[in-house]
Amino acid sequence: MKRLATAAVVALAWLGMAGVSAAQDVPSDYQAVLKVLGKTGDYKDNVLKVNIPRNDVRVTINGRPAPTPFGFGGWVALTKGDQGHDVLMGDLVLTEDEVNPVMSAALSAGFDVTALHNHFFWDTPRMYFMHVHGMGTAADLATRIKPAIDLIDQAAKRAPAPGAAPAAAAGKLDSAALAAIIGHPGETTGPVFKITIGRPDIALREHGALINARMGLNTWAAFTGTGADAMVAGDVAMLEHEVTPVLKALRANGLDAVALHHHMTGVSPTVIFVHYYGTGAAPALAKGVRAAVDLLGRK
Repeated sequence: MKRLATAAVVALAWLGMAGVSAAQDVPSDYQAVLKVLGKTGDYKDNVLKVNIPRNDVRVTINGRPAPTPFGFGGWVALTKGDQGHDVLMGDLVLTEDEVNPVMSAALSAGFDVTALHNHFFWDTPRMYFMHVHGMGTAADLATRIKPAIDLIDQAAKRAPAPGAAPAAAAGKLDSAALAAIIGHPGETTGPVFKITIGRPDIALREHGALINARMGLNTWAAFTGTGADAMVAGDVAMLEHEVTPVLKALRANGLDAVALHHHMTGVSPTVIFVHYYGTGAAPALAKGVRAAVDLLGRK
């Protein structure tokens, strides 16, 4: 955990998720990607992140409304690899009936589908998360991934307009206290406070491209609700020897493990992700997340 704690400044640089960053100008080829896809995104740490949130779907978890930033913000990200190529990785958020059409579109365009999994139990409608991977020039990747993204957009247009988001519960989260408990800063988007923690201790490269937090190598925790009655959901990015200790820590603190999976294939070292979920007083949930985070980076 010491290495993670000392890397907090690095993690801070990986947190921005919406709008175009003023810190780095978006390269012209990445500006073209945003135009082709018709999406917004931002460019930080040499990564273009393109936002594909599922604002068209109103999800409940065990009957409890879950806002889009709580865990339904899909994305694709591009960064420079070897020999003038870019590496694309993405996490597409899909309803059950969208999974196979989108998968076929990605596969037909030459992308690898590297994972398909749930993030929640008791979610209505049931939502799935598909990880995609590809290589090529930025223009080529944008053109090839567009048919898969278009299927998501078309489904959103066909769907009945979602009802109004439920009014926020009385009270709010003490985001500063949650950040202090977990030991990392976060960002608030609407009713959701999210902390993202990179793994700078893992030197993971794909075709020469550094796979950092903005490319998906991260641990995160999203909170919504009130201090007394909150929900938390997130992923923990683990090396293989960290899996069992982290699972034990989550369960010992009353957090449910809902999926154990990889996001990337053919990489070394192997990184495994556990998605977790819990309800209760926000400080207690944060302490459970901290118990898992403290196990990362140990030999």
